[in-house]
Amino acid sequence: MLTAIAIDDEPIALDVVRSHASKVGFIDLKADFTDAFKALEFLQQEAVDLIFLDIKMPDISGIELLNCLNKKPMVIFTTAYTEHAVESFELDAIDYLLKPFSLVRFIKACNKANEIYSLRNQGSKKDYIFLKAGYEQIRVNFEDIHYLEATGNYVNFVLKDKTIVSRLTITEAEAILPVKQFMRVHRSFIVAIDKIDKIERHQLMINGSILPVSVSYQHIIPAK
Repeated sequence: MLTAIAIDDEPIALDVVRSHASKVGFIDLKADFTDAFKALEFLQQEAVDLIFLDIKMPDISGIELLNCLNKKPMVIFTTAYTEHAVESFELDAIDYLLKPFSLVRFIKACNKANEIYSLRNQGSKKDYIFLKAGYEQIRVNFEDIHYLEATGNYVNFVLKDKTIVSRLTITEAEAILPVKQFMRVHRSFIVAIDKIDKIERHQLMINGSILPVSVSYQHIIPAK
């Protein structure tokens, strides 16, 4: 079951999300908000798995709201505008629903979120993953991974003495890694927390490699 909230300044749009969500068995819509700041207050007290989030709202946009969160849930953007699509996917949105969207399209987006959620939970129950590299399935222990780097439609899994290239998105890769061991520091980089040798304001070092730390992730980097 995915716990969720919906945020949209238009009550009619919230009615649509509420109605659609009631028809998806694995979505538990805990609350909905027309006031983005009240939603932020709620999120400071309650953890949710997923947000249905409008982009164009008064005072604060959905993208700005998302950037205010220290721990970002999965997000499905809902909007009547197309111009923020690229930016939303750079923020690793699960999907981008263009209003008015159908129940079928809504369910498709929810299924994507559920798949990511399932992968994330499976990854937390074991200490290794199998990576598809070409025609091979390679077993990789989590403790051997130093960091991940996204390159187009592929992710480089960098180990101490080799790199394995697998056809994944960085969001899919993040979903199968245990959150206690790995941390996103940039839209293109995920690092093994215990492999960090040095942390500076805009970068960190792992085994001689210097990796960027983007502004939106600086506040969650642990002190060494």
